[in-house]
Amino acid sequence: MHQKHKLTILAVVAHPDDTEFGIAGSVARWTAEGHTVIYCIVTDGAAGSNEPSIDPQTLVETRRAEQVAAAAVTGVHDVRFLGYPDGALQPTLELRRAITRLIREVRPDRVVCQDPTTYFFGHNYINHPDHRAVGEATIYAVFPSAETRYIFPELLAEGLEPHKVSELYLDLTLHPDTYVDISDTIDRKLTAVGCHRSQVGPDAITMVREWAAEAGARSGFAFAEAFRVLRLVEQ
Repeated sequence: MHQKHKLTILAVVAHPDDTEFGIAGSVARWTAEGHTVIYCIVTDGAAGSNEPSIDPQTLVETRRAEQVAAAAVTGVHDVRFLGYPDGALQPTLELRRAITRLIREVRPDRVVCQDPTTYFFGHNYINHPDHRAVGEATIYAVFPSAETRYIFPELLAEGLEPHKVSELYLDLTLHPDTYVDISDTIDRKLTAVGCHRSQVGPDAITMVREWAAEAGARSGFAFAEAFRVLRLVEQ
């Protein structure tokens, strides 16, 4: 995992807390190695409660603050919020343009997103449609949109030149081929998960730890996170 040069890594996810549940251990490792990680949270998180007394706008503000705090635990200090409505996301051209704009702005070496081909996990989890929508829009922002000059030519008028991403890491995937050893960063991952107090309790933190242990058992580590990786530029 050690790189000869320092990378810029952009993680694009649907909801506040998606990075913590999915990739925070890897992120903590990457930032410790000197890489720069930027988060993009696409939705506003307003659908994150079924309590009738909850004011959605208050919840949006709470979840934004929780996300910023959680990111800081793993060494991320640049968090972008696109503010799309939670629970109603579609992989539209408009969303793809917004993600393309961000890729051209921050010019990442690696993009991390959620695998849009995942519909189910096991026999008891239906993958959230927002996850799939963000994954699809991000993949097509990476290619062809970010690297092709005359897709979204209005971005050229904003001074945003094309950019080719070297690596695409897919989280929340049923077809992992790469495991990141997070044995040294599992505690930071769990602390980051715990920052989302409006969403999680001790049971969720225990569950996340078990997931990391299961991924570790498949890969020979104490704790791990799993990805499907595409190398878009020959090393």
